[in-house]
Amino acid sequence: MQPSIRIDIRWVLDGLFEDGRISERDLNFVSGQRREKSELNWNPLQFLAKFNLQDQQNESKTLDLDRLTEWLAKRANQSLYHIDPLKVDVAATTAVMSFQFAERHEILAVAVDDETVTITSGQPFSRDWEQGLEQTLKGKRIKRVITNPAEIRRFTLEFYNLARSVKGASGGKGPSNVTNFEQLLQLGELTSPDANDQHIVKIVDWLLQYAFDQRASDIHLEPRREAGNIRFRIDGVLHDVYELPAPVMAAVTSRIKILGRMDVAEKRRPQDGRLKTKSMEGDEVELRLSTLPTAFGEKMVMRIFDPEVLVRSSAQMGLADEDFERWNAMVTQPNGIVLVTGPTGSGKTTTLYSTLKQLATREVNVCTIEDPIEMVEPSFNQMQVMDNIDLTFADGVKSLLRQDPDIIMVGEIRNLETANMAIQAALTGHLVISTLHTNDAPSAIVRLIDLGVPPYMISATLLGVMAQRLVRTLCPHCKRDTYVDPDAWQNLISPWKGKQPEKIKAPVGCLECRKTGYLGRVGIYEVMPLSQELKDMISHSADLSDLRKQAMKEGMRTLRLSGAQKVASGLTTPEEVMRVAPVVGSG
Repeated sequence: MQPSIRIDIRWVLDGLFEDGRISERDLNFVSGQRREKSELNWNPLQFLAKFNLQDQQNESKTLDLDRLTEWLAKRANQSLYHIDPLKVDVAATTAVMSFQFAERHEILAVAVDDETVTITSGQPFSRDWEQGLEQTLKGKRIKRVITNPAEIRRFTLEFYNLARSVKGASGGKGPSNVTNFEQLLQLGELTSPDANDQHIVKIVDWLLQYAFDQRASDIHLEPRREAGNIRFRIDGVLHDVYELPAPVMAAVTSRIKILGRMDVAEKRRPQDGRLKTKSMEGDEVELRLSTLPTAFGEKMVMRIFDPEVLVRSSAQMGLADEDFERWNAMVTQPNGIVLVTGPTGSGKTTTLYSTLKQLATREVNVCTIEDPIEMVEPSFNQMQVMDNIDLTFADGVKSLLRQDPDIIMVGEIRNLETANMAIQAALTGHLVISTLHTNDAPSAIVRLIDLGVPPYMISATLLGVMAQRLVRTLCPHCKRDTYVDPDAWQNLISPWKGKQPEKIKAPVGCLECRKTGYLGRVGIYEVMPLSQELKDMISHSADLSDLRKQAMKEGMRTLRLSGAQKVASGLTTPEEVMRVAPVVGSG
């Protein structure tokens, strides 16, 4: 067995010099530096990284902590490991060793299976902990990897604090009398932990901050029979995050309901609420809360609204060139109705708020009626639908018309009454912006007629419709060139026969994008202004296919064609566009 050695700054400097990564001048310079008192417990890589020395093998790079860790892994002949907290089973890994043991030896268990426990450290030749740990692993083999020492320190604290809070909140007991349809009475057991219990407070704080760090758009708390699931939606895809014991999940849900000023005692009917908090960077973040009674308790979804949405430009949202000009021409009219269509989660709220933000100058009175108010913006006058006092969308629009508005935003046109009030507002000289749930832009006409709006009223008031979707964008750190599949390209742009690019970009997967190949999302749009020809066709009750053909003849690009342009520019992939955009003619 090899001896246990802890690397120090001299060992690292000599190794880097020997491998040609630093100059002799840098070696002598760092050798003469003394550590500050606060740096005495640092890993030698952390101390060296603060000098930002030039990498002699790549003079455009500096030896930061990540590059130094990569060098150490190669020199020690151990795998480099990046900790992805979404993929770590915190309950299993923290059970491998105590926090004190992990902290003393600067190690962390990051994966556990039937045969192997993966242990990461920043000290690849330190082995004095291995024998003691092997005795507690019941025959499992230790697999050693190397991780950035700053990551190890951060996640050691985070994982063990979370595990300690969950254990403290559950009190070491199994499921208790959480309200669900299959509940078995457990005599003599404790009830669910209190929502104000300090452990529960810490779990909720961790949950929110963790979601902000991971760029989540939604947090799902899903109760189950034995344990509840926590999932995050990131770039439109759900990821499993953690499992909580059923009583702890119920207490976490109650804690969030308290913060959102919801009725904690009411668990039989759905509720809505909102919560405002701050990220670690000090940015205000708003969350919209929604509960739903299920078989095993209350399911909660928290939608996170990024405050930067309101300052996002049209180009950043993906609305550019001819589509932006058409959209801008519609929303700068003095009166009429403009509709945005798309399913839930397609970015309609972002489009509406960013557009209103640009229109809300000091000379203009912008009023909104929403259900609920999704983001509070000081430059708008916002009103919320309240069904319990019979304040509906239609009633709200009627009241707003007495408030001398210039622009009215109606959260959604759901019925004929709301549609009629929007039409009345447009006919009396106001610009009305609202949303509908339809597959594409031309289908909005059919939807309004289905609600009972006369075709001639649609022709008289509707300025145009924009349909939209969100597609994941390729990770800029790892995307690569690939040749175009002609069949996939033709499916994407059909019925057009546009020029096919020779190469496009394809996903690869790296640490930055969590091995998915995608990082962030951008909008694709289908903008249909209502020309006089289209208005005449609507008045004469033309069918949907004829409306679509005329709109395309006038230059409307379908969602798939808009996506094809994003593919050609290297932003996304054909598969991603076809995943979210409907086939032309469907709907």
